[in-house]
Amino acid sequence: MRKEYKLSLIIFISIFIFDQFVKYAFVNFSWEVDGPYMSLKLAYNYGVAFSMFAFLQEYLKYIQLVIALVATIYLVKNKEIFYKYFIPISILYAAGLSNILDRFTYGAVVDYFYWHYGFEFAIFNIADVMINLAVAIIIIMQILEAREEKKKKSKS
Repeated sequence: MRKEYKLSLIIFISIFIFDQFVKYAFVNFSWEVDGPYMSLKLAYNYGVAFSMFAFLQEYLKYIQLVIALVATIYLVKNKEIFYKYFIPISILYAAGLSNILDRFTYGAVVDYFYWHYGFEFAIFNIADVMINLAVAIIIIMQILEAREEKKKKSKS
């Protein structure tokens, strides 16, 4: 097994299990805490980001599974993309599939971080943060690659 696959699996399992553990704890052990800037408060998101598409609540888990399956097929057919971006892809899959599992387990995504200092922000979870981190890593990698290509072109 290639080292990328091994590391990818370790990243995936670590993030997935940690995220599910924290969500389970919020649902079952009432970890709620009120703070002056941010609170930990259990909430269920029946939609996607900022509760958009909540009207699709019953179908979102299946729609998201199909998207994950299509993405997996794409990565299997384009292995060079996986090898290039395996770290953010592993993070993205772990977080995304953890949120999908919530939909099957709890009927919605379990959220608990609630920012309320200066303005009220959407309630979110660790998986949401990981999804944003993965996307940011991909964007940074793309920017660095574009700069490197520009340097090579300017030298020739």
